[in-house]
Amino acid sequence: MKHANSKIDYNDKVISIRDLKKAFDDYEVLRGVDLDLYRGENLVVLGRSGTGKSVLIKIISGLLKQDEGQVNVLGQNVNNLSARDLDKLRLKIGFSFQNSALYDSMTVQENLEFPLVRNSRDLSRKEIDRLVDMVLDAVGLSQTKDQMPSELSGGQRKRIGIARTLILKPDIMLYDEPTAGLDPITCIEINNLINEVQQRYNTSSIIITHDLTCARATGDRIVMLLDGQFQRQGTFEEVFNTDDERVKSFYNYNFID
Repeated sequence: MKHANSKIDYNDKVISIRDLKKAFDDYEVLRGVDLDLYRGENLVVLGRSGTGKSVLIKIISGLLKQDEGQVNVLGQNVNNLSARDLDKLRLKIGFSFQNSALYDSMTVQENLEFPLVRNSRDLSRKEIDRLVDMVLDAVGLSQTKDQMPSELSGGQRKRIGIARTLILKPDIMLYDEPTAGLDPITCIEINNLINEVQQRYNTSSIIITHDLTCARATGDRIVMLLDGQFQRQGTFEEVFNTDDERVKSFYNYNFID
């Protein structure tokens, strides 16, 4: 069960979204979404596959453009940014992809160095090594530095993917289905890691998932995306304390005791 995070600053919105709409041809994926993320908060967005959860975080990071609505990230209107300023903003956003997105031809060390060398060209070799060691320690995988991604388990690759986003010390973390395809024990480890990252780096995070165990373990607040809008929000118990059959069937499908 997620314990309340005392570091959440409810006076500081790091993401603010109003009346967000997005359609693909005639299919309305997002139909007027409002959302705030507060500094230091883990916010879980729940919903079935295909409900627009991943579309939402792609719009937040400027990878997709909305049809209507306002998206402000760290005080900036994403739509008004030049390509250069959008790139600068993205350096403050850590994106943990569902498939970890590691480069198979690089060692773990080289994978972790890549964003540093690409974005911080003035760093010394010693400083790069120190940062790599720091994030590997944060995800509990210091021993994997010289290994190739193919030598790692699915859970280890997920952890290294998270470490690679942490190395730039982002303000915001976006997790896309962080426990997808993992066994139950590894899921618990990833959930714990998400909470550890929040505490250690004071990140503000959006966690996209349909895994209720992940939602309950990591979410300070949970919002549920149904029919293109957020229909429920609150703690895990508040969201699922309802007679709404759509919500009850989602709960039952996940087989949570």
